[in-house]
Amino acid sequence: MKKSRKSFLLAMMAILVAAGLAGCGRGNSASGQQTENANGQTDQLAQAQTEDAEKDSVIVVMGPSSEPEAGFDPVYGWGAGEHVHEPLIQSTLTVTNKDLTIGYDLATDMETSEDGMTWTVTIRSDVKFTDGEALTAEDVAFTYNTLRDNSTVNDFTMLDEAEATDDTTVVFHMKRPYSIWPYTMAITGILPEHAYGPDYGQNPIGSGRYIMKQWDKGQQVIFEANPDYYGEAPKMKHVTVLFMEEDAAFAAVQAGQADLAYTAASYSDLTVDGYDLLAFKTVDNRGFNLPAVPSGAVTADGVAAGNDFTSDVRVRRAINLGIDREEMIQHVLNGYGSPAYSVCDKMPWYNEASETSYDPEAAKTLLEEAGWTEGKDGIREKDGVQAGFTLMYPASDSVRQALAADTANQLKELGIQVSIEGVGWDTAYDRAQSTPLMWGWGAHTPMEFYNIYHTAQNSSFAEYSPYSNEKVDEYMDQALASPSLEESYDLWKKAQWDGENGVTQEGDIPWIWLVNIDHLYWSRKGLHVADQKLHPHGHGWSIVNNVDQWTWE
Repeated sequence: MKKSRKSFLLAMMAILVAAGLAGCGRGNSASGQQTENANGQTDQLAQAQTEDAEKDSVIVVMGPSSEPEAGFDPVYGWGAGEHVHEPLIQSTLTVTNKDLTIGYDLATDMETSEDGMTWTVTIRSDVKFTDGEALTAEDVAFTYNTLRDNSTVNDFTMLDEAEATDDTTVVFHMKRPYSIWPYTMAITGILPEHAYGPDYGQNPIGSGRYIMKQWDKGQQVIFEANPDYYGEAPKMKHVTVLFMEEDAAFAAVQAGQADLAYTAASYSDLTVDGYDLLAFKTVDNRGFNLPAVPSGAVTADGVAAGNDFTSDVRVRRAINLGIDREEMIQHVLNGYGSPAYSVCDKMPWYNEASETSYDPEAAKTLLEEAGWTEGKDGIREKDGVQAGFTLMYPASDSVRQALAADTANQLKELGIQVSIEGVGWDTAYDRAQSTPLMWGWGAHTPMEFYNIYHTAQNSSFAEYSPYSNEKVDEYMDQALASPSLEESYDLWKKAQWDGENGVTQEGDIPWIWLVNIDHLYWSRKGLHVADQKLHPHGHGWSIVNNVDQWTWE
């Protein structure tokens, strides 16, 4: 694969910054690397790294979009959205376990009132921020009330008030029942009330596993293990994260200057001496919406909605049956992915009734039943109109473009003409109300399902595509009002399909889910990356959720 000299130089510049400024990444210690001499010559850097590199340091490469523009502040998105993970710097009340059930971090106990309107959480009493101040329930209450009033990413509209009743007890008073609150607590880092201000994101103080020692914007961020951490001491003491484009990341791996670097399926047929290609399963899915109402509708915001072709449920069912997901995985993802049937595959609340088998003959039968008969050119027609639609994709996303093209090729075999169009996000959201769009979703919370399928407040349709089903809404509302998280799972499953209603193949099928994309990384031989839980959407920070448990052989 050809790479540009400019990309290679950018990679090298970033790595030299990590070496010179940080002095803490694997292979960047004084004992492991000889610096450039007066004549500008360097010694055998890669060999020195292999022989003498520190065994408690690691250099990780992520994409530029992983760098949090607003800094490492949970109020402005750190730990949520594209950065979904349990924050490295701050502690959280709960965590998600490998099976995506809930475990404890700061919390030691949690109780919910019968009406779901009050959550009482007891926290540890032995936790300190890295400036030496004790972390108390007052800090927890301050964090959540601040997020309620200012969060730019997460939804905290269900929270009325967080109240500290003593040093180790915080009570969450809710505006409405919210059984999945523990999943929100798992990505909400606790802030120090005494040290929070406008520049917190640039110089964060936390109580988590790592201290952020340095952030060179656009280049790198350096973490060091928190010596006063209340949990098990991190095995990996120094973590340097570099931000690079894909080709520069690959150049860094080829030069032996990174220990773990993200990559794409398009690089997966290559080999690099001294590195293995690791693949991690995800719920980072790709799929497209099918507007489920006829054209002529209008959203609450006055946006034109509806599509005459996709509004027929038989057409939507035919499209779902007529796509060979395994073929997509092989041809678009080089084999690195899994079929997607919902936005919550493999989650505790996933309903296996979502799964379908590739059946093009059944798809053609459905189209015939809907009145779409084959025309002379192989494209189906009905009342003088050809069967088809435009499928949009984000213009900057080559994988979604390839998936859109593959979808078009497969649906043409059914007699459906699909044209693809690259678009910007400035227009995509509105246009998706009438024109299918290739999306990316996936999170460790049932709210992902709710946000896609539930009728939006003060609207006749769901937010991202015109669709609404009162019974599906009812199940989701009941799930949120459920007296316990575990009891809510069954209701989320019923919202997917209860035998008569739902969003699966035999139901309304307003979205077509295609693939879950494996997250790929080049990993230096000898680096043991601890077992990963299912990664959410976003090929970035999830990989280092448990970097404290990584080791070198």
